[in-house]
Amino acid sequence: MPKKRESRGRRKGDKGKSKMIQCDNCGRLVPEDKAICVTRNYSPVDPQLAAELEKKGAIIPRYPVTKCYCISCAIHYGLVKIRPEDERKPRLNLI
Repeated sequence: MPKKRESRGRRKGDKGKSKMIQCDNCGRLVPEDKAICVTRNYSPVDPQLAAELEKKGAIIPRYPVTKCYCISCAIHYGLVKIRPEDERKPRLNLI
């Protein structure tokens, strides 16, 4: 059967089996190398309050939070875009 992508949608190379992780949105088990992981800075302080405190010279900590999503949730949240038909791999209609 032909493969759709050279990497088969993963970034593991020739490592063998990779461990499974849970999607942070829906809980689906996804291979670690196939999941879409996003790191964002999280501040426990309200943004408006943080802006006022920083003007006065206070230092407000920001913590990096990494969330991993399955492909379905990543598409739903707009982290991964679906390519338009003209940019997709051309298909040969073999009948």
